[in-house]
Amino acid sequence: MDITKFAIPEIIFGRGSLDHAGQCALRLGARKVFLVSDEGIEQAGWLQRLRDILEREGIRWVYYPGVTPNPRDFQIEQGAEFYLKNNTDVIIAIGGGSVLDTAKGIAIIASNGGRIRDYEGANRVQRPLPPMMLITTTAGSGSDISQFCIITDMKRGVKMSIITRTLVPNISIVDPLILRTKTESLIIQSAVDALAHAIEAYMSRIASPFTEMHSLKAVDLILANLQEAVATRSLESLEQLSIASVSASMAFSNAGLGAEHALAHSLGGHFDMRHGVLHPILLTSVMRFNAACNPKKMAEIGRVILDRRLGSDEATTQWRKTESANGVHLDEFFSNFDVARRLGQIIDPGERHQLEPICRMAVHDACNLTNPQPATWEDYLRICEEVW
Repeated sequence: MDITKFAIPEIIFGRGSLDHAGQCALRLGARKVFLVSDEGIEQAGWLQRLRDILEREGIRWVYYPGVTPNPRDFQIEQGAEFYLKNNTDVIIAIGGGSVLDTAKGIAIIASNGGRIRDYEGANRVQRPLPPMMLITTTAGSGSDISQFCIITDMKRGVKMSIITRTLVPNISIVDPLILRTKTESLIIQSAVDALAHAIEAYMSRIASPFTEMHSLKAVDLILANLQEAVATRSLESLEQLSIASVSASMAFSNAGLGAEHALAHSLGGHFDMRHGVLHPILLTSVMRFNAACNPKKMAEIGRVILDRRLGSDEATTQWRKTESANGVHLDEFFSNFDVARRLGQIIDPGERHQLEPICRMAVHDACNLTNPQPATWEDYLRICEEVW
């Protein structure tokens, strides 16, 4: 086996784990922390809960609320200026992927200077970042675990992928209790994002035995628990989705992603849409595109998918009947939820002519580097037309 690396943060997982945030911050040397969150987390009461926990430990804080879905480059640079101006130390973020990516972007600029676009791509961050503790409020983005940071370049209208080991936070806190305050749509979008992470990491050119086992476990847990989580909000199912998200995050952080995420970043950046809405539309089409380059691995994914519906023996038989069985049954899985299944449902028909320049941009996304086979802009355009 080739030499491989596997980088993860310290992970504090479990019901009520948010209560450990104060002690964790002290271990990182916190005296005056830089808090990053958004209006939704504030309204749900989680931000105030975190402030109270920090204050009980005698930790002062400064709050930066400048976060929107699909965080913008200028917000990152404003946040870094605010961080330096207030002489803060540990960066603590509580929220979903946009909040956590904002915190990571701020950490990059605060310690390395320049503009956030200077760091697009892989391994361009040279200096150590401030200590970071990231508290996820979703079960899907993986930003609290991963080496990735996604920021929108407003001039180009594209989501930039920034990938570097230094973006792995010092501590990740995953408290499934927080998920009980999330909307149905956010639970679904987060879970299918984790599903896409797991599948693309499994198929990645640089996947290893360490990432592959986490990928397959994540796929299995999401298929087994998402419907119950949406229907009942049972703590058990939400906890299983949180475990799946952590597993998928550990996998993609170390194995990378692929063409589905490259295309989702370009579409989402251009049309300013939430990342999670694109996966039920794109994922199965990209899986068909990649199927021939590694049929053995695709068969393994298919077996996990079919096991959940048919049982092991029948799953193997069904898979051998058609190489697209995994895509077919994933489509059936997505049909259980109130999600868009075609690009034409979420993009105005008058904007269809924008697909070609978007696809030309997608080939430059860093996620292409680990797709199991090369993808041209023409390939991306065919995928978009297929799912229109």
